[in-house]
Amino acid sequence: MIRYLQGLLTIPEDAQTDAASLEHMRAAFRNLPVLESDRLLLRAPRIHDAEDMYAYARDAENCRYVMWEAHANVWESRDALRSIIHRNRRGGPGTYAIELKSEARMIGTIGFQWIDAQHGSGEVGYSIARRLWNHGLATEALRTLLPFAFDTLGLRRVEARHDMLNPASGQVMSHAGFRPEGIARGSVRVKGRMADMACYAILREDWQALMGVEGNPGIGGQKEGGR
Repeated sequence: MIRYLQGLLTIPEDAQTDAASLEHMRAAFRNLPVLESDRLLLRAPRIHDAEDMYAYARDAENCRYVMWEAHANVWESRDALRSIIHRNRRGGPGTYAIELKSEARMIGTIGFQWIDAQHGSGEVGYSIARRLWNHGLATEALRTLLPFAFDTLGLRRVEARHDMLNPASGQVMSHAGFRPEGIARGSVRVKGRMADMACYAILREDWQALMGVEGNPGIGGQKEGGR
């Protein structure tokens, strides 16, 4: 299997086709295209996003159901951004900054936890500032990312997981067209406990069928290069 997690990569000697596919994905992550919807821009993160990131990442409630801890100061946000930027420049798996167009500021992140080039699958994760919860922005960001996943990266399947204690995240996934596939019990350590994780996925044909019925709601398209 060719899977890379946090920049780690192993390629079997007989996997030339998959290696070419992986290099195509890495090239896309090195030069993330700007993705636009009605209210959002998904763009490459920048160091000067640190203040905006810190504004939501310092909120303990914002990271209650994820593995990262609340940021103690803006320097931790800068370090987090440096790590994301470095990972993107190495070829990912890539992470986008979510920018609210009406405020022209970063309000969260969305990106890939891992990519399996051999089987054409990957997992996405996202975080949105708590002050903007319940406005459909996470769903909008997730739906905006999917054409990039299926059309640009050529994935066949996109997965997502959420802590069972956080059902609102499951609603985000469902509204974006993901289907529940089961529960991985005690599979992830979150804040000192082993969390049960609800597993969701959407296939390329699911997305194509959804777009055939709904058009392309809220998605303005893709722009080349930086903003």
